[in-house]
Amino acid sequence: MVFFLTACTSTPPRYPEDHARFERIVEAVETLRRAYEQRDEAAIHDLALPLQEVEQLEQEIARDFSTFSTITLTWAIDRITIKGDLIFVAIHWDGIWNRPAAKQPIHEAGHGILIWSGTQVILWAGVEGDVPFGIADRLS
Repeated sequence: MVFFLTACTSTPPRYPEDHARFERIVEAVETLRRAYEQRDEAAIHDLALPLQEVEQLEQEIARDFSTFSTITLTWAIDRITIKGDLIFVAIHWDGIWNRPAAKQPIHEAGHGILIWSGTQVILWAGVEGDVPFGIADRLS
């Protein structure tokens, strides 16, 4: 008896370093979403560059966490643009924010750009447009 095992071979990425960087970017974006949804300020801080804009975003996020008891956030990446060390990740998002005593949750959706920096280590450097952070400030 003779057995033959066949397997599909996948072609390795044409530019493995770029592919690895792309995967790191996608992972950083998902880590930010997950940390926000899980209300994990420390994880968000670990992703952030020490820039004034990002520190302000962290403060807005902290107010979201103190205002809402649960946050459900989904987003999808529409496009990634890399210009040197800067990375622009266009997303569309949808979220539900629940206040502890409120009967009706708040539902918001939008499009924005998450700005990142780095090649080996990808860190959050800012935002442009309509992003899901700071919902508590928008309502006051």
